[in-house]
Amino acid sequence: MPSSRREFMKAAAVTGALAMSRHLLKGEAEAATPPIDRDLDGVIEMHVHADPDVRARCIDQLTLTRQCRQNGYRGVMYKCHDFITNDIAYLLRAMVPGIEVFGGIALNRNYGDTVNVQAAKMATQVTGHYCRCIWMPTYQSAFDQKSKGGVGVPVLDEQGKVLPEVVKVMELCADADIIFATGHSSPDECVVLTAKAKEVGVKKTVVTHASQAPWKLTMEQARICIDNGAYLEHCVLPYFKGPHAVVPGYRNQKQVSMEEFAAYIALAPDRQYISTDLGQALNPNPIDGMRTFITGLRKVGVKEDVLTLVSKTVPARLLGLD
Repeated sequence: MPSSRREFMKAAAVTGALAMSRHLLKGEAEAATPPIDRDLDGVIEMHVHADPDVRARCIDQLTLTRQCRQNGYRGVMYKCHDFITNDIAYLLRAMVPGIEVFGGIALNRNYGDTVNVQAAKMATQVTGHYCRCIWMPTYQSAFDQKSKGGVGVPVLDEQGKVLPEVVKVMELCADADIIFATGHSSPDECVVLTAKAKEVGVKKTVVTHASQAPWKLTMEQARICIDNGAYLEHCVLPYFKGPHAVVPGYRNQKQVSMEEFAAYIALAPDRQYISTDLGQALNPNPIDGMRTFITGLRKVGVKEDVLTLVSKTVPARLLGLD
């Protein structure tokens, strides 16, 4: 009997180990602890990059989605400069139940030398309808490319008026009740775009990178955009820039302090939200970045109800979750 009992226990241990390995391989293993901290419970990440991508990233979308769910996130929206992300969001939802996953499209040169209305329209019709944001051109915007001596994808004509194709995308966003985002438009362009979006009837206009150079709004421009009905996005990425940046290319760029972020947020907390824009190779894990942002804002005096607004309530409103 002792021998058979030992054999039985050994067999049971082997069987258990094999079962656990299968769960790990399938990505089904769960932490036995609650979310790491309450700051992340219910948070929605509105701007993050991950593999698959054409740029080096520090994490892939499947792994990050699992980590976000494990840390108590309510949702995450992925961004890629060159491809739609709402198609993968459909699959991520099937792989990682219990978290809302969204994507969108950035209208860069992959879709032509002008803002491509058809590409935007098709993005909103992909299975699942998880496209929640249409970004105007980002790294290939006319503003970004002009500083590099190139020609980018324009959003305004030579007279400073919003181009017809951009207006059509605004109308598409208004009809679908999704976000129209300014991308890497200049601060002056953002003022014009938000005014036009209000006229068109867009309810969810977002000024991308509202506090980050070179797209950084002045406080007066920020007030005007808010008066135009827009929301301001603040990404923690520039906090990790400056002389001590891990990414070499960021060391000659200006760091944005927590005090600066807080000053913008104080203008109208119910019209702003925080995100990370992280995912670059060498930079912190986006979850650590979000935690840094929330705790950093708290240290400079941002109150708990405001932190809830900018990390949970406003993002949920923009994604149509409430």
